[in-house]
Amino acid sequence: MTRARYQQVSLEETPYYHCICRCVRRAFLCGWDHYSGQDYEHRRQWVVERLATLVEVFAIDLCAYAVMSNHYHVVLRVDQGRAQGWSCREVAAQWMRLFSGPPLVKRWLRDETCEAETLKALEIVEQWRCRLYDLGWFMRCLNEHLARRANEEDGCKGRFWEGRYKSQALLDEKAVVGCMAYVDLNPVRAGMAATPEASDFTSLQQRSRAVLNLPSTDKLPALLPMVDAEHIQTDDDATVCPMRLMDYLVLVDATGRVMREDKRGAIDSAAANILERMGIDARAWVTHMGPRKRRTPLAVGPIVKVKAFAEATGRRWIAGQYSSWALG
Repeated sequence: MTRARYQQVSLEETPYYHCICRCVRRAFLCGWDHYSGQDYEHRRQWVVERLATLVEVFAIDLCAYAVMSNHYHVVLRVDQGRAQGWSCREVAAQWMRLFSGPPLVKRWLRDETCEAETLKALEIVEQWRCRLYDLGWFMRCLNEHLARRANEEDGCKGRFWEGRYKSQALLDEKAVVGCMAYVDLNPVRAGMAATPEASDFTSLQQRSRAVLNLPSTDKLPALLPMVDAEHIQTDDDATVCPMRLMDYLVLVDATGRVMREDKRGAIDSAAANILERMGIDARAWVTHMGPRKRRTPLAVGPIVKVKAFAEATGRRWIAGQYSSWALG
C-alpha cells in the first residue's frame, strides 16, 4: 500500500536520500525517442538548470545526479539546521525566488502591517521555512516545472511522470558513496557512454571537469564537495563524506571498467585500496553497482540502522533489508 511521503523520510535517522523519477506514457524526458521520432536531448539541460536553481533556494544539498532518457536520479542531503538558522526575512526572500507570495507578506516585508497582520505573515513564513527543508517540496518544485515545460513543448496535457518520486534513505557514509557511484555510473550501464567522465549530465562529469578547470557555458548546480579524509572533522557538514574527490573518481572509473562487457569482472588495486579503507568488500561493491533486478530497497545501510529507520517510519519491516546492507 502506498504510504504518505512523511512516513518514508526520517531526518532524525539520516539527512541523505536517493530520489528517482520516471516518465509515463512512453514519454521521453531527454534524448531520442524512437517511438515518436522526436529529439528531446535539450531537455537534459532543463533538469540541470532547475537543480541549480533549487539548491540555491532550498536548504537541501545536491550530492550526485544523472539525467537519463526517461528518468533521472538525484542524491540529496537535507540541511534542516541551515533553514532553522535563517531569519524570517531570509526565509521569505528564499521562498519568493520561486513563488510570488501573498500580498500580506509583501506588505510585511515593507513594514506596512499592523500587529495582527504581522503575526499572520510570520505564521506563513514559518510554513515556508518548513518547506525549504522538505524533500517533497524540493521534488515537487523540480517535477512540476519540468512537466509543465515538457507538456507545453509537446502541445498536450496530462500526467508527465508515472507517479510520485521514489526515495531511498542512505543510512551511513558507505551507503552514500555507494549510491553516488551507482548514480554516476548509470550512463555506462545503459551503454550511453564508454567511461564515467564521458557521461554527459552527471555529477561525476561535472566534478571531473572542475578538477581540470574546464569552463562551462551552461548553468550547473552546486555540488556538495568532497575533501581529504585526513583533514575533515566528523561533525563537519560542509562535505558529503570523509573521502577525497580523487579517490572517488578512481573508484568510479575502476567500477565503470568492470561494468563493461569487454572487461574482466575484477576491480583494480587502486580502487580496491579505497574500498578496503572504507571497509567495503570489493565483490559486494561490484554486485551493488550492477543493474537492479529487484525493487529498490527503501533504506540502505547497516542492518541495525535499517531496523532503526523502519521503527522511526512506523514499519516493522523493510523489504530487501538483508540484501541492501552489503555495503554497510
